[in-house]
Amino acid sequence: MLVLANVLLGFGEVLFGVLWLYQWILVARMIISWVNADPRNPIVSFIRAVTEPPMRLIRRRLPTSLRYFPLDIAFLVLFAIVILARYGVAQSLLDYAAILRTRAL
Repeated sequence: MLVLANVLLGFGEVLFGVLWLYQWILVARMIISWVNADPRNPIVSFIRAVTEPPMRLIRRRLPTSLRYFPLDIAFLVLFAIVILARYGVAQSLLDYAAILRTRAL
């Protein structure tokens, strides 16, 4: 049980960190959309390359009335999914690992 707890703890920590980093990349994408950033800038290109595929997938699944809304609903949905995954999935893995560790000891 202790090995499973350690594996879950490691996976939960990595997932929590990756989702935290992706959340900040999404914040950078939001700031880039407000200012006219140079699209040839490598940082801007990286941020758009990392965030555009999931946003495109969400846009395809949105109803037609929300696709052309003045506010980018796909961004808000993706941001909410990242936050829910961070505090729902990753934190649950960390909590479950803590429970397994206390039972093993």
